Amino acid sequence: MKLRDAADVRTAPIAALGLIGGYVVARESGIRPLGGVVLGAAGLYAGRSWVAKAGGAGAAGLAAVYLGGFGASHVLAKKIGAWPAVLTVAAASAAASWVVADRPR
Repeated sequence: MKLRDAADVRTAPIAALGLIGGYVVARESGIRPLGGVVLGAAGLYAGRSWVAKAGGAGAAGLAAVYLGGFGASHVLAKKIGAWPAVLTVAAASAAASWVVADRPR
């Protein structure tokens, strides 16, 4: 399988789907590390494009938002519920990805 050129990949949907998909897989399978594999795979795929499009500093910032969102979703879930928390952090990560890496220049 050949991956698309990193500069041609839209990362906002990948970031959102990584967070949402990781949650769904963990919840439905009952195997939390399997959800982590989904989260990690999406993060790595988006990350290669973040580096290509936004450079090292931009990629590091977006990775922090992505992984920070994963951590924050656990805290936020106690206040607003699991699904609203996951959707909130997925939207934040997608928005950051669009602004930093995907937005037309």
